[in-house]
Amino acid sequence: MTTAATAVWGRAEQQDFRSRVRGCLLGGAVGDALGAAVDRLTLEEIRAAHGPEGLADPAPAYGRRGAVTAATQLTLFTVDGLIRAQVRRDTGAWHPPTDVHRAHLRWAATQRDWGPDERRKDNGWLAREEWLYARRDPARACLTGLGDEILGTLDAPKNPGARDSGAMVRSAPFGLLVGWEPQLVCQLAVECAAQTHGHPAAYLAAGAFAVIVHGLARGETVDGSVQRALVQLAPRPGHQPVTEALQHALGAVRQGIPGPGRIAALCGGDPALAEHTLAVAVYCALVGEDVRHGLRLSVNHDGPSATTGALTGALLGALHGETALPPAWLADLEGRPTVLELADDFAMEMTQGPALHGPAASAPGWLARYPRG
Repeated sequence: MTTAATAVWGRAEQQDFRSRVRGCLLGGAVGDALGAAVDRLTLEEIRAAHGPEGLADPAPAYGRRGAVTAATQLTLFTVDGLIRAQVRRDTGAWHPPTDVHRAHLRWAATQRDWGPDERRKDNGWLAREEWLYARRDPARACLTGLGDEILGTLDAPKNPGARDSGAMVRSAPFGLLVGWEPQLVCQLAVECAAQTHGHPAAYLAAGAFAVIVHGLARGETVDGSVQRALVQLAPRPGHQPVTEALQHALGAVRQGIPGPGRIAALCGGDPALAEHTLAVAVYCALVGEDVRHGLRLSVNHDGPSATTGALTGALLGALHGETALPPAWLADLEGRPTVLELADDFAMEMTQGPALHGPAASAPGWLARYPRG
């Protein structure tokens, strides 16, 4: 497949794709919620609170079990922006970074408003979901980068010193554009990351993460998807920290039994850096015996557990599909109906496209859900 517009989808392919989209978005949210309960705690503190093996199952955060952070909120708005971009493609006004930026501005409004603004007819359905109007520890660079309507670009990025994972954790949806070529997926993720995070390691980590998700969503292995990401990184200025982190993650697989010690080594003394959290997520996806094991490993360490949980969950969900996710963990997930609805809308848009909003549209309400404005 070369572009989403020219892809031909059989029924089995559509079902597999929908399962991977659901798996990626739900998996990211479940990992986010799992890690939120122990975010910013040291491994010693986690073990003191949850036993010698650390956190094994979801625990309360933000006053409830299954609560997600800003990582999941922003990921959902990224999906919304990508759907809007496809809808606007019919008009000839097609610039996905702009549509994603507008979606992220709608998220930014949820961080300062008490609830949905019914006067905004172009908001679509997602911005009317009241549960999203809660501040859940967003990265400072996301708030400042989206504090005005100016579009950050690679030539003039927002927050040039921001090197954390705030852009990367919202970038899994770019990888679900399975009809695109990897270099286009990487470029789009990089351009959208630069809208809030201007350090090359931060936006290139986002591009690499999107390419890895892309490979998994197309049925490739984790190792093969990482190798493809390394190819995409190689010609880009400033790629060395991200490339080295991914290579360390691949090498760590052969260094013994997985555990917090391996993760600490991958963090290199600064677990908050985007390239280090990416390495942790890739490592956990590589060595995880199943989704539970991979996610538990991803959150029991000294680093930003919600971030590494969200990244790992998105990778494992794209790899295995939604049926591999732990049902008991999904049962308490905040916003689960919204995540499923958005995932299915994305899968429909990517597989049916113009039939939903073209001249002979079979779903006339689509443009009310995803306005072109």
